[in-house]
Amino acid sequence: MDKKEITEKLTAIFQEIFDNDTIALKPDMTAADIEDWDSVNHINVVVATEAAFGIRFKSAEIEDLSNVGEFISMIERKLAK
Repeated sequence: MDKKEITEKLTAIFQEIFDNDTIALKPDMTAADIEDWDSVNHINVVVATEAAFGIRFKSAEIEDLSNVGEFISMIERKLAK
């Protein structure tokens, strides 16, 4: 799965969690760019992503992320293993 496919699948997850079909993920996006992205929805994104991609994240990995682009890269690396 390439970055484009991951981004499309991740975008659908974000749209569902935030109940907003207009969300279009960009690599430099952060929690500040999406209304209602709080700690609870952050966990919801992580859990939904793990389920959708069949991967698991460690807490430290998630804490080190600074934007959506880094999240996509991490998903790509985990899928490649």
